[in-house]
Amino acid sequence: MNDPPDFRLEHSELRGDDEFGEFSTIDLPYYSDWHGSFEKLPWATDDGSLAQARADVAIVGAPFDEGVSSRPGARFGPRAIRMAPTTWGSDSAWSIQLDTEPYTHLTVVDAGDAPIVPTRPERSLRVIHQKVSQVASHGAIPIVLGGDHSITYPSGAAVARHVWPRSVGVLHFDAHADTGADQWGNLYAHGQPMRRLIEEGWVAGRNFVQVGLRGYWPDRETFAWMREQGFRWHTMVEIEERGAEAVVADGIAEALDGPDRIYLSVDIDVVDPGMAPGTGTPESGGLLARELLRAVRQIVGAVELAGMDVVEVSPPYDTSEITAILAHRVVMEAIAALAAKRA
Repeated sequence: MNDPPDFRLEHSELRGDDEFGEFSTIDLPYYSDWHGSFEKLPWATDDGSLAQARADVAIVGAPFDEGVSSRPGARFGPRAIRMAPTTWGSDSAWSIQLDTEPYTHLTVVDAGDAPIVPTRPERSLRVIHQKVSQVASHGAIPIVLGGDHSITYPSGAAVARHVWPRSVGVLHFDAHADTGADQWGNLYAHGQPMRRLIEEGWVAGRNFVQVGLRGYWPDRETFAWMREQGFRWHTMVEIEERGAEAVVADGIAEALDGPDRIYLSVDIDVVDPGMAPGTGTPESGGLLARELLRAVRQIVGAVELAGMDVVEVSPPYDTSEITAILAHRVVMEAIAALAAKRA
């Protein structure tokens, strides 16, 4: 049996043995290790509490935005998503869409944030990888709150490593492919995570499916590379012509053409900026909010979910919290769909 690939950032610089515990909570920046949990759920932030919780799902914060190419601010995304107007807490949550009480059928905890500090981007990606690995090792499905989209590289790799030698398919909702070779020489910015996952061998190209692509980036050369790797993608034009539900159904089949489980990555900019203005790289002409929420229910209800992230929520550009609320509801739809299956 082959060993899983190396996570290359593990070997990228000299560091101490206990990097994950390098800083105490009081030493972390104010946007990291936020103290209001998602949906007022119980905290389970270390191995002991995770083992005791025996959770089905764990929320993980990844407050990192040093990979952005344009407007920063996604480091504040996890805090904004956690603090978005909620369903009044986990005791009374009820999904009208799926006719289920999510927390009656699932044990869900908030595992806190990866201990990220500014100015050390490679360390930040490593501790995200370690935090997601920790959650997955205790049997919980990690749902990661970004952060910019570079966090999908360590998070997706952690999930793929956890299920190894079984394989994972990826469904990626985004206006942009995020498969660039580099970003001004940086291999690990928010325009490159999908390329890194493919090149390191965490996901097969033919099981990487992208939904919602539009606009003017990446270039033709990058799409040629994607085609060589076997990528499948569905543009907004196709969604306009065929409808989102039919396109998502095809995406599920393509991502599961070999693997038996899915990693779901949702860049909030897949939604039209009229409904999600709080993001760093808005692109006009995207999905409706209701189409995205329906797609999440459709996917999570049909597949074995290995992990998930919701990224690129940038509160400084948000209006009346509508982007943070949408991201919160994306997570809630996934949790409710998991609960409906369990029920």
